[in-house]
Amino acid sequence: MKNAYYSVSFDEFCQFASQGNLVPLYREILADFETPVSAFSKINTGANAFLFESIEGGENWARYSFLGSHPSVMLWEENGEVVTQKGRKQRRVPLQGNPLDHIQNTMAEYHPVVVPGLPRFVGGAVGYLGYDVVKSFEPVPSRAKPGIKTPLFAFCITDTLLIFDNVAHTLKVVANAHITSAKKTQLRQIYQDAIKRIESIIARLHKPSRRPTASIRRAPLKFQSNLSPEDFEKMVLRTKEYIQAGDIIQGVMSQRWQTTIHTDPLEIYRALRVLNPSPYMFYLRIAGIELVGSSPEILVRCEEGNIVVRPIAGTRPRGQTPEADNALEQDLLSDHKELAEHVMLVDLGRNDVGRVAKAGTVKVEGFKKVERYSHVMHIVSQVKGELDPQYTAYDVMKACFPAGTVSGAPKIRAMQII
Repeated sequence: MKNAYYSVSFDEFCQFASQGNLVPLYREILADFETPVSAFSKINTGANAFLFESIEGGENWARYSFLGSHPSVMLWEENGEVVTQKGRKQRRVPLQGNPLDHIQNTMAEYHPVVVPGLPRFVGGAVGYLGYDVVKSFEPVPSRAKPGIKTPLFAFCITDTLLIFDNVAHTLKVVANAHITSAKKTQLRQIYQDAIKRIESIIARLHKPSRRPTASIRRAPLKFQSNLSPEDFEKMVLRTKEYIQAGDIIQGVMSQRWQTTIHTDPLEIYRALRVLNPSPYMFYLRIAGIELVGSSPEILVRCEEGNIVVRPIAGTRPRGQTPEADNALEQDLLSDHKELAEHVMLVDLGRNDVGRVAKAGTVKVEGFKKVERYSHVMHIVSQVKGELDPQYTAYDVMKACFPAGTVSGAPKIRAMQII
């Protein structure tokens, strides 16, 4: 008999357990008095945590937000080693070859079962890849350079998370049960452990939120670059020489700006989600660092054998009136420089997808469509392809990493110059 609280009865759980070794259980609760941020503030107690939100088109909330903390497994780079932590056990091995191989080997231990009623993400690897990861699988020189010491990559394998439904105003508290035995007595214990994790989170959600202390108004922050204006100008001029020589079409030079803050980075995220609502917003605390971001663009998506890349290039501010907005759109679509850059990135996306797609399946949809966000509008296209069976999603990541918007074209030569 099914427990009225839980998505899966024990008998159903036993049936699912024969199909894989990771079975998601969940309990759904009313959350009309909660927001993703308020719920996150109640579970945000561990060293590692994440919050993913989305505004579609810069105006409407996407249906789901995802949040979690206290992952079961951690995987990160530290001083040239890959550190894997499961509970209190920690293992270190030299970082050799492609870092994605270490992530793939860790994830290969899990065989999740699809349970009805859940969105596409119910747990898995959450984290980041640093730009220099590309040097492990593309012919890009590795040069020691001064900078902030952060892990080359870091991922948490989350098996317990909250899925906030912004339409139904409900929360699904999900616990993935890791099947380690087919014996019914042990299956019952695994089932009960998952329920305990769910109830522990719900108990925390019933407690009052921890209200952040109001920030004291301070003088404007001063940011410092890692390059002098003269050095940055030399980089730009040298890159232009490569372009004029026909070596590359575009090179994306950059500099790092830094300052000291006196507030919780989560408060910075809260301000960012108001000032710049975007399709991909994230707060991530992992491996001793905190990342905050807001972007209209995915790098790549590979789902059920379908690859999607969405090149974005070409920008105008939003107009104050619908008429001004439409006029700015027409101005954008008639700008030869903006259109040329967009076509270049579409070609780059086609090349990237073509490296791992079946021959003849790469196509462009919605070419040069204008999408509006809170403060700007962009030209967007969609490049699709069918995954060649000899490749995996990890190969797709290799083929598309990093984005052309932070490298250039042709991508590999641009990165060699950078």
